[in-house]
Amino acid sequence: MPLVKSTPKDWDYVRSAFSTSIMVDTSLNSLAQNLDVPEWPIRGKDETPAKYIDLDYEEATELLQLKGQPPEQIDQLVHLLKETLAFDSPFGEMVEQAAVASERDNTLLKNLTKLNIPENFPIALTALEPGTLEFCTLEKLHTLGEFAVFAQSMSQAVIVGGDFKKLLNALSHVDESALAQVLPFRPGQKGLHLVEAVAHCSRHPDAPARVEIATTWFADDLAALEQELGAGQSIERRFVILGNPELEKRSISLLRPHLRVPTAARTAEPVAKKRSGWLSWFWRK
Repeated sequence: MPLVKSTPKDWDYVRSAFSTSIMVDTSLNSLAQNLDVPEWPIRGKDETPAKYIDLDYEEATELLQLKGQPPEQIDQLVHLLKETLAFDSPFGEMVEQAAVASERDNTLLKNLTKLNIPENFPIALTALEPGTLEFCTLEKLHTLGEFAVFAQSMSQAVIVGGDFKKLLNALSHVDESALAQVLPFRPGQKGLHLVEAVAHCSRHPDAPARVEIATTWFADDLAALEQELGAGQSIERRFVILGNPELEKRSISLLRPHLRVPTAARTAEPVAKKRSGWLSWFWRK
C-alpha cells in the first residue's frame, strides 16, 4: 500500500506528540519491526525519533536527503511515528516489549553487573555533589539502577554536566578511578565497600545520618569488621587503604558508635595486650 503524502502539519503533529513518548529514543528500525510497516532504511544507533523531532518539516526532509534518501522518505517517517503513537500506551504490549528490550540493552546496567555493583544501591550514599543529588531527587532517581535507566533514555540533545556527567561517563566507559570518586568503589576490585562508603559520608554535613544508612546497607561488611575487632585486630588497619590520615581518623570516629563490640576492642591495640611483666601479675590479683 503506497504511503500517503505527508504535509508540514502532519509532521508537526507527530513530532510534537512524540516529544513526550517513552519511545523517543528507541531505534526507528526497532519501531518498524514491531509494526506492519516497511523497514527503516538507515542503520545506526542514533537513528531514533529524537534525531528528527527537533527539526521542522523542511529540515527533516533535508537531513534525510543528506543521508542519501529521496524526499519521499519523510512520508515513511511520518507514517512510522503515527503508527507507533497508536500503540504508545503504558498498557500496550509493544511498549512493554520495547521497555524490556531497552533495559536489556542498557550499557550502564550491564556495566553495573560487570562490576558487581548493586542496581539498588542508594543514590543518597554516593558522593555526588548537592546539586546533582537534588536533581536526582526531583527526577525520583533513588538508586543506581534508576539512574542508569534514566540516563539511557535521555535525548541526545540534553546536555548534562557536573557529577551527573562524571558518573554517567564513568559507568559508560568503566572508568574505575572516576567511579571511586563518586561511589564507594575500590579500583582493581569488584563490588562496593563499607570503608569507602563511610569515607564518602564523612565529607557531608549530615555525615552521622548518612553513616547510619551505610551501616544498614553494608550490614555484612560491618559484621565482618566487628568479628575482626573482637579477634584483636585494629580498626585503623581497615581504614589505612584510604591513604589520608585525616580522612581515616574522621571516618573511624563516625563508624565507632555503630560497632557492637566492647570499647577496648575498638581501639588500635586491645588494653589487655598492654599489660606485661609484674603489672600483669598485679592485674591478675
